[in-house]
Amino acid sequence: MSITGLAILFIIIWWIIFFAILPIDVNREKPHKIHGEDAGSPENPKMMKKFIYCTGITSIIFMIIYLLIKYEYLNLRNLVS
Repeated sequence: MSITGLAILFIIIWWIIFFAILPIDVNREKPHKIHGEDAGSPENPKMMKKFIYCTGITSIIFMIIYLLIKYEYLNLRNLVS
């Protein structure tokens, strides 16, 4: 698999994991309400923590998939034909 294919695979896995992690650890109860702000938006979404967790989880999953492809346990070309 080429470098471009690996980068695209990593990005796709990263976005899937990111959207799965996004609603975790969100407190939607606010001490004060601001007019014009969505009532369901979190006070502190903790985005940096979620970026770090997402990158770590994605790296582990990506390495597993990469090793499966490298040692031909996961060969998509043979599955198609």
